[in-house]
Amino acid sequence: MRYSCKKNTQSMKKSVAILAAVWVTAVSLQAQVEPAASHWKTWFIPSGKAYRLPPPPAYKGEVTQVLARQQSLSAVGRQQIMYWNAGAPGYRWQQLMGELWMNGSSREGALANMLLGVATYDATIAAWDTKYAYDRPRPYVVDKRIKVYAPKTDSPSYPCEHSVAAGVAVTLIAHFYPSLADSVHRMAQQLMASRVAAGVAFPSDTQAGFELGKRVAEKELQHTKGFVPKKEWDGKRPEGTNYWQGKPSFPLAGLNKTVALDSSSQFRPGPPPDFAKEMEEIKNFKPTFRSTANAFFYADNNFWDDVLHKKIFEYNLHLNPPRAARLYAIAAIGMYDGFSACWDAKYTYWGTRPDQYDTSYRPVLFFTPPFPGYPSGHAMLGSIMAELYSYFFPSEKTYFQKKAKEGAESRFQGGIHFRTDNEVGLEMGKKVAAFIVEKIKTDGADDELSLPKQKKGGL
Repeated sequence: MRYSCKKNTQSMKKSVAILAAVWVTAVSLQAQVEPAASHWKTWFIPSGKAYRLPPPPAYKGEVTQVLARQQSLSAVGRQQIMYWNAGAPGYRWQQLMGELWMNGSSREGALANMLLGVATYDATIAAWDTKYAYDRPRPYVVDKRIKVYAPKTDSPSYPCEHSVAAGVAVTLIAHFYPSLADSVHRMAQQLMASRVAAGVAFPSDTQAGFELGKRVAEKELQHTKGFVPKKEWDGKRPEGTNYWQGKPSFPLAGLNKTVALDSSSQFRPGPPPDFAKEMEEIKNFKPTFRSTANAFFYADNNFWDDVLHKKIFEYNLHLNPPRAARLYAIAAIGMYDGFSACWDAKYTYWGTRPDQYDTSYRPVLFFTPPFPGYPSGHAMLGSIMAELYSYFFPSEKTYFQKKAKEGAESRFQGGIHFRTDNEVGLEMGKKVAAFIVEKIKTDGADDELSLPKQKKGGL
């Protein structure tokens, strides 16, 4: 009982500290934005300081450029400002990558998604080191003729954090999805122009930020070059009633090099049971409107990405780029490591699915994913996300866990997973997430939350 009380007290203190940091960031224009973030640990680069930029040029000559952009601002330009104002610097790019990798068939999709989150975070930490090394004021601060068409922030102007995220995204998307290279380059140019026209960045801020993002992304592509094995599957598979049959998707994903986990097999479960009793259970299950709706909802929605965007908005963390980037990075690592661990188990045991175990059975979802069923990927990845989000938003733990269970149950309701697939997936997810949480506790961001310090006077 004494330990439980102590643990609850620590959790409450952490919740209060997070809410305090969010509140000050959201409402105080005099508060610095995470000035200590430059000391947070990075994942694939040595440190933020290792990528510190040279001093910015004098901004006097650029004031006229900002004013000229604002004077010639068109309706389309205003729309671009509004579009890129939404969310944290990485928000629009995270949305795009979520669509690309979740709906694609590339064996490197999970790697691409993970790298976008991690490289944006690492590059943001590097940007924060440069920002507070030179403390360059924003355009609307240095010249009152410059209007501000974006949320005001008291973080320094150089380099532009939105352009940093763009440099990362363009480099990675062009690498993994080369047919989109021209499109994302145009998007980045629009983003950079919008920051200048909004009065929150000088042209040199956007250019420096974009180049910094590119440099970090290129380094991290190099660092992760061998993470996804290039070798082909040898075609070997077990035969029998309990084993899944079909053309497998990503059969070697369990060999991926992990980021936070020691290996993909670190939390590999034991073998699945004989599914005779569970086949009887699923055949006796009577679908309802509610159960069918739940099955289709989780089959057709990227729920965990969507809810993270939502919580970042709700907690005003979109106004705190380092913390938003940290959240996106850790979620992406959880997804990548979890995917690798789940696929390790799937292709270790080749557990069958209901419609193969009993060919007379027809699942509610009228399709079966092209890979083994044990354990459930939906259950495991949902469990990981629920535990990670609960760490960052502890007051909403019950909500996240409820959604993880709903997602797992949806696979049984849809008729494409046995009960054991889901139960084992949920348990694996908790173990993976707990291991990741222990890692991120040492990154410096939560040791002593860097509450913004008040400056004397106003802007």
